Amino acid sequence: MAPATTALFLSLSLFLLFSASNAHNITRILAKHPEFSTFNHYLTVTHLAAEINRRETITVLALNNAAMSSLLSKQLPLYTLKNVLSLHVLVDYFGSKKLHQITNGTALTSTMFQATGAAPGSSGYINITDLKGGKVGFGAENNDGKLDAVYVKAVEELPYNISVLQISQPLNSAEAEAPTAEPSQVNLTAIMSKQGCKSFADLLISSGADATFNQNIDGGLTVFCPTDPVIKDFMPKYKNLTASKKMSLLLYHGVPVYQSMQMLKTNNGIMNTLATDGANKYDFTIQNDGEVVTLETKVVTAKITGTLKDEEPLIVYKINKVLLPTELYKPVEAPAESPKPSKSKHKVVADGPQSDAPAESDPAADQTADNQNGVAGLDGRGLLMVLVSLCIGVLLI
Repeated sequence: MAPATTALFLSLSLFLLFSASNAHNITRILAKHPEFSTFNHYLTVTHLAAEINRRETITVLALNNAAMSSLLSKQLPLYTLKNVLSLHVLVDYFGSKKLHQITNGTALTSTMFQATGAAPGSSGYINITDLKGGKVGFGAENNDGKLDAVYVKAVEELPYNISVLQISQPLNSAEAEAPTAEPSQVNLTAIMSKQGCKSFADLLISSGADATFNQNIDGGLTVFCPTDPVIKDFMPKYKNLTASKKMSLLLYHGVPVYQSMQMLKTNNGIMNTLATDGANKYDFTIQNDGEVVTLETKVVTAKITGTLKDEEPLIVYKINKVLLPTELYKPVEAPAESPKPSKSKHKVVADGPQSDAPAESDPAADQTADNQNGVAGLDGRGLLMVLVSLCIGVLLI
């Protein structure tokens, strides 16, 4: 192998190694272990999964389905359950080896419950104790010294990034289980109406689509709202649609996942919508060119022009065109006179009814899972590693 080729291979290998070490996805980790499916589900619906993925050093004390059944039998409200589960997420790295090497046999460590400021006093700390016989116990600091659970096994470890450890039982904490007030009810259409999207809000109300949007807010919702002048120009076409097609068109402007602007910029690709239903794909493609983010449907390309509200789990954007799905409107064809293969960036979006090639995987599902749980592209550290890798390649040449 030529020196230049060897150097390039080494650089690419280092790049891939460092890139892989800079990100983790708790949802995908737990998905490989069906016995944690209930725990995995509630990490997602409480938005803890996204917070776990954003942190660089974390330990998750996972509960299997039987242990989760015990916790769920308490019938805690969702926002209280989030506090309890956040008590099971340590903001430090504890691998299985470290558990048995604790100085003086015991350690007090902070959890995400403490780090978020939701815990009164020091109630968000966990006591980890190396017990006799090789066992390790876990208990909330405010639990009168009781160790509710013991270490069972290591599920997955990526030193010193993320460690997922199974424990035997949920950790008890009166503070974490105390009633938590739910956020005040968000009036989505009122937010739109006050900020230049009243016409679209009125369409949601008159069609009944607003109910579907509202039902998805707690689980995460991104709304793309055409402005009033855009809706005014589109109304003649809208009036020609049947009631069911009007509903699909409106639902096409909502994504059942919270997507911040940074997430959209770093996670270009196919996006499912509230209108997606089995064979009816109703998806579009997110693209960005620097600071400009566009939504491409094969029929029209719309641009995000502003943000009306951004408070997780809800974000509402303004866009400059109505999104037109291929299920309702004919796609725009590429110019036929050019002998060269089309370079249209729309080619990455596969439309089921128009394609005979079988799909080997579902990129939309993978993209949605990553987006929902906050997995982003390269961060500053990743970029630095790329530069180091390239420099090594140049020196070896």
